[in-house]
Amino acid sequence: MTTELFVQTNIAVIWDFDKTLIPGYMQEPLFKYYNIDGRTFWREVNALPKHLRREGNELVAEDSIYLNHILAYVRAGVFAGLNNQLLRELGKELEFYPGLPEFFPAVKEHVANNPEFSKYDIKVEHYIVSTGLRQMMLGSKIAPFTDGIWGCEFVELQFPPGYLKSGAPEEQMEQITIQDIGYVIDNTTKTRAIFEINKGVNKTPHIDVNTHIPKGDRRIPFQNMVYVADGPSDVPVFSLINQNGGRTFGVYAKGVREEFAQVNELQKQGRIHSFGEANYSPNTQTYMWIMNAVDEIGKSIVKNREWLMKNRLGESPRHLDGQEE
Repeated sequence: MTTELFVQTNIAVIWDFDKTLIPGYMQEPLFKYYNIDGRTFWREVNALPKHLRREGNELVAEDSIYLNHILAYVRAGVFAGLNNQLLRELGKELEFYPGLPEFFPAVKEHVANNPEFSKYDIKVEHYIVSTGLRQMMLGSKIAPFTDGIWGCEFVELQFPPGYLKSGAPEEQMEQITIQDIGYVIDNTTKTRAIFEINKGVNKTPHIDVNTHIPKGDRRIPFQNMVYVADGPSDVPVFSLINQNGGRTFGVYAKGVREEFAQVNELQKQGRIHSFGEANYSPNTQTYMWIMNAVDEIGKSIVKNREWLMKNRLGESPRHLDGQEE
């Protein structure tokens, strides 16, 4: 009989989104819908920190300031009628790298079909942790194959002072637009999502990310994690996973030398274990590396479970063979 909070037989494959699962950035369908030049939008976003600092804002969240600029476009009427439902609809237009989304269920089936793994109920879960727009990811064709998605959220209603007495504001659906930022994930706070997966916050509501849980009781230990992403912005998560025994993999777009050089440098620095082209079709390097990493983790789980059973339960009593002193 064991007393662990969780038996730790789940494997988490955790994914970045932009330039990892899709070419480019997910906001492109949004720009296309409103006939906006995306390059102009991103130039404005990149210039915002400099201009805000001139106005006395010494600290600016550069990873998430684009959310504020989207709201500025909404208030100016450029993104008229933009709401969460529309973001989900636009998410359907996202095109993924080769092999996706089929690779997600293929990894799960690969583990499920291994009798040695099934014996200990070893399973794979897929998670997306991105600084992008969660509603767009939820609307994409890969969402049904995930076990959780972290991303930035907008809220559509603003609650005035005293709303608990006067009641929540009511709006007609056709008038609802995004009004404010509800949740933010940036390159550093991605690690918070990793800890939530680690502790099982997403599966057990009464557990908080700050709850003290011994490592042996956490739902998915770091060594049972594989993190797949594309670049330097993922260094905080790469470091967290690497330092705790997990596996890290970088991807680059086919034929894009700058992206190849980027992940190649990350490997030289010891920040990722390996890298490959963002192609998840069967028999590609990336497909085989991730499958192999999952296999290695699965075998390690089997070894640990067998050790626990032997040492906690002991061996069954046997008849004496008559040769004892």
